[in-house]
Amino acid sequence: MQLVLASTSPYRKALLERLGLRFEVAAPDVDERVLPGEAPAETAKRLAERKAVAVRAAFPDAVIIGSDQVAACGSERLDKPGNHDNAVRQLRSLSGKAADFHTAVCVAQRDRAETAVVVCRVQFRELDERRIEAYLRRERPYDCAGSAKAEGLGIALIERMETDDPTALIGLPLIALTGMLERAGLPVL
Repeated sequence: MQLVLASTSPYRKALLERLGLRFEVAAPDVDERVLPGEAPAETAKRLAERKAVAVRAAFPDAVIIGSDQVAACGSERLDKPGNHDNAVRQLRSLSGKAADFHTAVCVAQRDRAETAVVVCRVQFRELDERRIEAYLRRERPYDCAGSAKAEGLGIALIERMETDDPTALIGLPLIALTGMLERAGLPVL
């Protein structure tokens, strides 16, 4: 059975490679704007499903994996910073606070789809300017929501995490995904 990852994220690709399955990558063409009044978990779920369905049109007989992540600290959404100044502002605002990372995964095939949302609560350490600048110079996490790569040096910015699946923070919840793939007829083991 063909497996397709509906994402161009190098982080999701690297996570899926951990499972040792053969898969293809396809870029989903999806409008990722947030809908008015939409909660972070709802946005992540909707976009993961849309990505899987969009790619399913090109691979009708495949099992498609769509995923999306939306992070928030209180009522403020944490987008990818894109540049140094935005990352500095984001990390300043996260200093000593907790942020929730809502990561959705959808496994779609033919006429069925299953979606799960895994939440990871991240408590950030108190971050002074020196620590923020040292981190950003070394890792340059400008393509990561929250401006920190937990799979890299960004772990030094984190005091603790609460989650059922630590891979969700990186962008693809593998614990949930392995169960979903098994139910879709593609067991990992």
